[in-house]
Amino acid sequence: MAVKYFSGIPVIALRGRVVFPSTTITFDAGRLISLTAVKAAAEGGMQLLVCAQPEPEKDDITENDICRVGTVVKIKQITRLPSDSVRILAEGLCRVRVRSFTLDGCFFAEADELRSTHGDPTLEEAYFRTAKDIMRDIASAENRFTKDAVARLDRCSDPDEYVNLAANALPLRDEIKQSILECDNVTERLRMLEKCLNDELEIMRLGRKISAAVRQSIDKNQRDYYLREQLKAIHAELGDDEDERIALTDRIKAKKMPAEIEEKALKEVAKADKMASSSPEYTVIRNYLDWLTDLPWNEQTEDTADLKDAVKILNEDHYGLEKIKERITEYLAVLKLTGSLSAPILCFVGPPGVGKTSIASSVARALGRKFVRMSLGGVKDEAEIRGHRRTYIGSMPGRIIYGIKNAGTVNPVFLLDEIDKLSSDMRGDPASALLEVLDPAQNATFRDRYLEVPYDLSKVLFITTANSADTIPSPLLDRMELIEISGYTEEEKLQIAKRYLVPKRLKANGLKEGEVTFTDGALRAIVEGYTREAGVRSLERNIDAVCRKTAVKVAEGEKAVRRITAESLHALLGPARFRTEDSEHRDEVGAATGLAWTAVGGTTLTIEVSAMHGKGEVQLTGKLGEVMKESARAAISFIRSNSGEYGIADEAFETTDIHIHVPEGATPKDGPSAGITMATAILSAFTGKPVRGDVAMTGEITLLGNVLPIGGLKEKALAAYRTGVKNVIIPKDNVKDLEEIPKEVRSKINFIPVSGADAVFRNAIIGL
Repeated sequence: MAVKYFSGIPVIALRGRVVFPSTTITFDAGRLISLTAVKAAAEGGMQLLVCAQPEPEKDDITENDICRVGTVVKIKQITRLPSDSVRILAEGLCRVRVRSFTLDGCFFAEADELRSTHGDPTLEEAYFRTAKDIMRDIASAENRFTKDAVARLDRCSDPDEYVNLAANALPLRDEIKQSILECDNVTERLRMLEKCLNDELEIMRLGRKISAAVRQSIDKNQRDYYLREQLKAIHAELGDDEDERIALTDRIKAKKMPAEIEEKALKEVAKADKMASSSPEYTVIRNYLDWLTDLPWNEQTEDTADLKDAVKILNEDHYGLEKIKERITEYLAVLKLTGSLSAPILCFVGPPGVGKTSIASSVARALGRKFVRMSLGGVKDEAEIRGHRRTYIGSMPGRIIYGIKNAGTVNPVFLLDEIDKLSSDMRGDPASALLEVLDPAQNATFRDRYLEVPYDLSKVLFITTANSADTIPSPLLDRMELIEISGYTEEEKLQIAKRYLVPKRLKANGLKEGEVTFTDGALRAIVEGYTREAGVRSLERNIDAVCRKTAVKVAEGEKAVRRITAESLHALLGPARFRTEDSEHRDEVGAATGLAWTAVGGTTLTIEVSAMHGKGEVQLTGKLGEVMKESARAAISFIRSNSGEYGIADEAFETTDIHIHVPEGATPKDGPSAGITMATAILSAFTGKPVRGDVAMTGEITLLGNVLPIGGLKEKALAAYRTGVKNVIIPKDNVKDLEEIPKEVRSKINFIPVSGADAVFRNAIIGL
């Protein structure tokens, strides 16, 4: 058979390692020259020439630092390690002798296969049998070889291959292994191996003798030291890093974890100590220990001591929101007096754009705590909260523990944003998992599935936000302290724009202070003509649009100070999007203005009724919900049963079809609070008398004509205020809720409390 020739094969110089054919090896490559060689082999036939480097301390090597005889290996697996190095699993194919090296990013070699020659067959067989006998004695005396390795040695019938397997398994010095690798004659290789085996057998016997003598004279402490030294030697042979394990143990003890958790962590270290670092299970344990040592167990920030400083910070960041500021001040006051207090679970409920998320960040700044935000919108997997079990590939803790780790303290302000947007599927119910997190009686021993140990969340100040409390599960809602945030009045929006939005948008658009000024009239015109919302997001967008258009002028070289007035808005923002209040509120027959609550704030709702000749049929349109349809039928029944009092003939309902329509038909509508509005519009349509355009109303009607209380009065009142309504009819039982409505709104609107439908009709229908 012809000698095989290898041309341009990539070369890796191994430090402290000699590789033999017919063996499977694992080694790490971290130097740039080695990584380049691995890449070249991966792009070629996955073959690599591995040669020993006699001087392992050298980093920058030349061809003179590499042995000329090495082993060609076939790469089986390449694993990338965290330290930018790679781990190679390869199988030795054959020995080669290098003719020459070339350097091009890495070393490439021209090499010839090194074939073994045989001598006297009788002598060769004698050496072979002797070597196998000694190897059996060593293997049976010490459990340093695996069963598979021993079985393979026993099965081997080729003397040359046997030398390779045995030399690879024995703890020989590198220069001895290299001399065996370079030897061509099989008989000579067997003789060299037999000498090594006899030396190893003698060392083993001396070791046993010394161990027996030492064992009789050392006490327990000396024994532990001796075992540790032996363990170090074993790890050194295996290539494991004992110093890393010692450092990990020191880190665990320095963390001052609770006793049971520290004990578990040390057990995991001991378990990892018995594994090879290349084992997949070792990586799992190491990641777990990293999580335990990276988590804060005792680290915490000091809360702000001065209440005035906290209030000042809250006022600097936000205008209004008095309920939240008052609650945080109460929390700090009690904490200051008692010295310790379980953090409350606060839930900010309100329409979009009113500052729920940003006030949470300000609370953290006012308290002097770290801030963590987690968005719950669209979260469906329970593992997002509780984490995955360690048995899964790629498992990790839940986002609660992840956030605590990033904060680095046990008492951050933790915002759970959009808690009303949680959903569930086959992977579990995240809302149920949050029950433990948001329960002050349970979260001191919160168990993440990945950590498998209790973690104290009682010092965390959890703040949740929602647009509507209706979609939050009742058990979860019961664990939280609800703080409702209503929409802003025009005056509040004006102050927010002047103090916060204008300076913020000027800076964002690269405009210096004084280059652009907004008059109060301009800001008020934007609020009234270009926005109609509960929050201030649309207001900020319009201010930003003005700033951008002004920035164009400034960038073109115009240096004059620009003063934005109400008159200049048409050129910058176009025509006003909303009509003035006078044109909106006309007296009409069969049309009444109601007030509705939505997740984005209050709104006005026009209900239209048309009475036409027919067979007494009732038609309801406008995408109405079942409850709203029932309210409409109740309103019709009340008016029909009392038709004589309002001058309506009894047969009118039998010969007239009624069509009730609520405009904006694409928007779903439901709820009982439109009952009196529907009744008013129906009565107006049958009597032909108009409904006052400056009156809006809300309330549920019964078959007896009673007006029942409703919810969301504050939001509905703000909606009436924004649209310029002067009079609002409300149920008498809702008078107590008027205290929550801002004084500015109460001064502009005349609230008319009623207990029966007759009072509604007298105040709403002209000439009744």
